[in-house]
Parts: sequence; structure tokens; C-alpha cells
Amino acid sequence: MRALVYSAPDEAAVVDTLDPAFGETDCLVRMRRVGICHSDFDLLAGKYILPIEYPIIPGHEWTGEIVAVGAAVTGFAVGDRVVGECSVADDQHFGFTIDGAIADLVRVPQAWLHKLPDSIDDTMGALVEPFTVAYGATDEIDGSDDVVVFGGGPIGLCAVASAHAKGGRVILVEPDAARREIGLSLGADVVVDPIGIDVVARILELTDGRGASRIVEATGRPAVMAQTLEAAAYGAYITNIGINVGDEHPARLGLIVEKMLRIRGQVGSVGVWPQAIKFLGHTGIDLTPLVSQVFPLDEALTALAESSKRDVNIKIHIRPNDGADATWT
Repeated sequence: MRALVYSAPDEAAVVDTLDPAFGETDCLVRMRRVGICHSDFDLLAGKYILPIEYPIIPGHEWTGEIVAVGAAVTGFAVGDRVVGECSVADDQHFGFTIDGAIADLVRVPQAWLHKLPDSIDDTMGALVEPFTVAYGATDEIDGSDDVVVFGGGPIGLCAVASAHAKGGRVILVEPDAARREIGLSLGADVVVDPIGIDVVARILELTDGRGASRIVEATGRPAVMAQTLEAAAYGAYITNIGINVGDEHPARLGLIVEKMLRIRGQVGSVGVWPQAIKFLGHTGIDLTPLVSQVFPLDEALTALAESSKRDVNIKIHIRPNDGADATWT
């Protein structure tokens, strides 16, 4: 089979390699779509929250079709369209500490898999993983909430769609005009360009001076994290999903107590996948505008290069296989 392999820090190539062996509780999955995530670049640079070893196949946002099952597998069969979680076990992260999805064929433990309904196509299937993060970050939102999403990256835009579908009034803060337009198409009621304005004053204006009852911080920028305290209403929930390691910025931490704020950080999306998939199937949310370009597996290096152009592309997908043109025996 073919796979994108990181052989060492900053060394990547599409190579021919052996089909993966799979055990009694594993499924062998033929990949159909795989998304590239910013963390795939961290992995290539040799950085991750757990120890990593090379060579490694990246890719954790994917959908595929089961082509073989282990002897002890139950509930899954050849032909099932599936997606899979990436951080079920604390010391095993799919696509980081064990081989991931940017390949023709992938071994996936049964416990990590979820079936896709027919209403979710391959492109949407490969967006399930980022959506689950946003779905978890927008829990308990209802029609009474003013929701501010800081950052119109893939997960931020998924948070806009999720919060809107749950009934919240959504304000997206994002400097890029194209991403603001996509935010509007996904349900944002108001979009705010933060360049050159007092963002907190604008949010207070839009909420009749109350501030936001729910805030999703998806930029990972410490200055924006500090702004969330200022923009929050009394008793607000703030969920931080933007990742940052080591950067600093002054913040008025006394506001946490003064406003009785409830703040949490979220990495990944353990425990919400069945609900998120059902939610996508029932609501008909269309996240496909997030996908800027799709490349075949042989052009995975070009896909990586394009994905690094964050001012041009939101989400790049790789297409390892398209049904009849790919077989396994």
C-alpha cells in the first residue's frame, strides 16, 4: 500500500509499504478522505504532548470503509462506512503515537470506531473529528445564549455551526473576510473583524451591555484568551480549545471571581462521538465549505504545502481511495 510517512523531524514522503497487520479486535479500513490538521505539522516538527517515535503515518481526521474484520470483532462488518476517534487511550493517540490515516489501508481498533449514517458523505465524514471538538465545547447551549466564538479556523467554524444549531445567537470574531463569510453561511448572526477596533466594546454593544453568556476561544492566542474574561457576562461559561504552549499575556484574573466565571480547557472530544454523529445526521449541517482543496494520496506533500497556507486554505483533504479504483485482497 501507499502511505505518507514521517521518517524523522521535517522529513516526509509518500512511500510504498506493507499492508498493516490487524488483530482479533481490529478492523482494516480503506481510507476515503483524510483531513490535514495543524497538529500534523507539529508532529512533523517533532512536537507533541506525548512522546513520539519515527517512522509514523499521520492523519486523525478521516472516514473510510471496512474491508476486513478481526475474528473477535462484533457490531462491524465489511462494507461499513466508519470514522474513528483519535485519543481514546491516554497513551495511544491515533495518527500520533500509532500509525494514522494518510494511507490506503489502516488498522483501527474496534473500540475506536463509529458507523456513519448514509446522510453523512465522505467529505463530511472526514470533518466529524474536528466537529466533535466543537460539539463538546458548545454543550448545554440553548436559545437564551449569546455565544461568542473567537477564531474562524476549522474548529471555530464548526463551533459556529454547532452553537447555531443548538439555538444560540452566535457572534464570530475573525479577521479574515472569507472565513467570516463562511461563518455567516454556517449560522453566525453577526461577524466581527477585530482589526483596529475595541472587540470587547463591540461585544458588549451587541449584547446590550451584558457580555456573552457562552464563549468558545478557538485561536490559541493568549491575548484573545485574556479578552474572553472581559467579554464574558456574569456567570458565563468560557471554553478554551485553542492550543498554546508557553506564550504569555497579561490578564485581569480577578474577573474570574468578580463575574463568577466558569472556565475550562478542552483537548480532543472523548465521550461525545455518538451524540455528535447523530446530531450531524439529524440537523443536516453542511460543513463542506470548510474544505478548500482535495488531493490524491500521491500528492500528499503538495497537500501539506497548501495546508500550511492558512491565509488561503481552511481545510485540505487527501483522497487515498475512491471506491472501485482501490481494492484489497
